[in-house]
Amino acid sequence: MVGLRQFVIDAWSWLNYKPVMDGVGRPGNRAFPELASTWLPPHEVRRLAAYKVLAAYDNNQAGQLAADDDSASERRELGDAAKVVDTALGYLLGSEQKVTVEGAEHAESDVPKPGAAEAAAAQERLRQWATKELLTLRIQQAERSAVLLGDSVYALAWDPVKQRPTLRVYDPGFYFPQWDDDQDQDFPTRVHLAWDLPEDPDAGLKARVRRVTYELGPIAEDDASVVREYPWEPGQSSGVTCYLTDAEWLLEDLKRGQTVDRLPMDKAAFRVRPDGTELNRLDLMIDFIPVIHIANTIPEGGEHWGLPALAKVLQGLDELAATDSDSAAASATTGTPIIGLAGARLPVDRATGKPERLTVEAGAVWQLGDAGRMDALDTSPQLAELRARVEHLLDRIASNSRITSAGLGTLDASQVPSGYALKLALGPLDALVGSMRLAREHKYQLLLKMVQRLYQAGRVEGWPAGESLAARLVWAPHTPTDRAAVLDEVTQAYGAGVLSLETAVAMLMDAGYPIKDAAEEVARIREAAVQEQQAAMQQTAPGAASGGQGQGTGGAEHAAGQRPGAFGFGASAGR
Repeated sequence: MVGLRQFVIDAWSWLNYKPVMDGVGRPGNRAFPELASTWLPPHEVRRLAAYKVLAAYDNNQAGQLAADDDSASERRELGDAAKVVDTALGYLLGSEQKVTVEGAEHAESDVPKPGAAEAAAAQERLRQWATKELLTLRIQQAERSAVLLGDSVYALAWDPVKQRPTLRVYDPGFYFPQWDDDQDQDFPTRVHLAWDLPEDPDAGLKARVRRVTYELGPIAEDDASVVREYPWEPGQSSGVTCYLTDAEWLLEDLKRGQTVDRLPMDKAAFRVRPDGTELNRLDLMIDFIPVIHIANTIPEGGEHWGLPALAKVLQGLDELAATDSDSAAASATTGTPIIGLAGARLPVDRATGKPERLTVEAGAVWQLGDAGRMDALDTSPQLAELRARVEHLLDRIASNSRITSAGLGTLDASQVPSGYALKLALGPLDALVGSMRLAREHKYQLLLKMVQRLYQAGRVEGWPAGESLAARLVWAPHTPTDRAAVLDEVTQAYGAGVLSLETAVAMLMDAGYPIKDAAEEVARIREAAVQEQQAAMQQTAPGAASGGQGQGTGGAEHAAGQRPGAFGFGASAGR
């Protein structure tokens, strides 16, 4: 292509317009000097540079990446990038997240389905684990990184003291998966978590790099016949296990070409657990790598990395920052205008003999001659145009990010004629949130499956051997719901017998009703319905004594056989 020395299309092509991305990783790069470290793989440098650019926008520091220091100091960044990220994060998370196990809602029914009791027990144990491990807080940490940078990383580890899996969130810049190009892999068979440790002269420590490696391999490298039966696959033998290595290297010991996947093991200083075990290919007694990579979007074919929320609107944010900078300059000349004087008698500095500089301030008096004139430069029209441009850019950013003006909070409520019109306006946001949650659905199922298997591997009481149950993370609605309309719909549908009680309660939970546990709520509703039937039978009993046994019996049968109204509120509610 004429005029282009290099035309790169990859997962970070949307940053190609940034001059700071030219030559990243090369010695002498002013913006990213740390990315010239010898242990970083060359193909990972663009990804890490993209993370740093995005972090700069999030912290109102994008101007510091500019080549011109003067323009960087004048750049106005007013938090618009962080607002887009936090808004997208808020809609993604909803008001709460809840762990559910398939089939647990049927445990309290009159005729429980097979496996419902086991599912309810597993759901309760997983929720207890989530409470102890502060899962909601970890999700907030990980998902903000995913929305901002496009990626995030969870790591699970078995804690023998706490007797439960622990969950930790890692910066995606520490994550270096090793993919085998010769095979069609859904997950890497080797993962590095690596980062620099700065020099500490006071403690006598030199600059180092720490690398934590998870690797799948044969249980016995010299004997392929050695197998193991894992508790989540009873009756099946496996010759694969996961090894953990945690070590440090001095940066001064590394030579060119010794990247994160080729660090010299003879120079490694292995870490030691509190019980004295050296973390050098420690057998974790599991056949999976307990590291989960979260992508913000569904990756394209052949890719593994997600797209951040700012990717498509980054240039719009640059335009907005430039307009804000121009507005600041224009407001200065509007508040303190430029004044031209003609025929003025300027005071003279007696020391230098030169006219003194006049200052525009309240109470200033200038003497003008007979033909004197004073003209002020009015820049207020330009300032108004710049403010209008800011509104235009905000609307463009809201539209192109699919958060929409209504979702971003910049839409005037008086401009919305009806609730239906607002729902249509939020359509792109609904699609955005649905796509983001779909990208995470399988990953959180995988995380909860790993939690169950780590409990099984730890031989904890209450976690029997067998295949892990299907658990998932349920998100609350991302936009306000017309709860009254949902209640009316559920009441009519359940009263007509076209919805089960379990489904009706689930719909109310999705609408935002404060129902903590679906199974417990179903049990309470059924109990209330039974009490209502018993009360109706007692009311018909006196009639049976005075009007004959047949009449009383018929009344009791009618009360017991009558379908209770929606959620035990009486038959009239069902109609």
